[in-house]
Amino acid sequence: MSKITVYETTGFPNPARIRAALAEKNATNQVDFIEIDVMASQHRTPEFYAMNPMGTVPVLRTADGQFISESTAITEYIDHQFEGTPLTGRTAEERAEIHMMQRRAENLVLDAVASYFHHATPGLGPTLEINPCEQWGTIQKANAQRGLEYFDQHLQSRDFVAASQFSMADITLFYGLGFADFAKLEIPDSLVSLRAWRDTMSKRPSLGG
Repeated sequence: MSKITVYETTGFPNPARIRAALAEKNATNQVDFIEIDVMASQHRTPEFYAMNPMGTVPVLRTADGQFISESTAITEYIDHQFEGTPLTGRTAEERAEIHMMQRRAENLVLDAVASYFHHATPGLGPTLEINPCEQWGTIQKANAQRGLEYFDQHLQSRDFVAASQFSMADITLFYGLGFADFAKLEIPDSLVSLRAWRDTMSKRPSLGG
């Protein structure tokens, strides 16, 4: 029987989210990984668009040949395919809260930083950056800074982003902060709770600890 395959680009935040989810499930060795060279536009070939018409990594191919894209959907699949740490919640309330905070981590941090990076900085270079809008990138930089402040306040009295347990929401926020570093978007020293949470998360084996 074929193994599950993940098409990824090493060093990119969304593929890193999937690696972390697999590591939490102790399932990394049950998956094959295929590198997609984004800098060489391998994500813009007819073959890749056939797997994911959005042209983004990561993409997961199930053992029976179905393609799943979007990091949240892939994480849902991983969470239900493998035993181990539940990443999307056990109860209805946990699942709702985790999905809510996961979306906030994407919208307020990861996606906002990505928009700033791709629109208001050189990004991945003129060949790959299509129709950048510097004004939009600047707006998104401000939104990302507000997102950092939001999560600093949110984490003042809790250990995890959602549902009192480690979840995909923590993974998303962690790699959103990593993307902020890469984009040279400073995380202010004044955001003590956010920085403390990040230090704790960085010691977790699935996140590189």
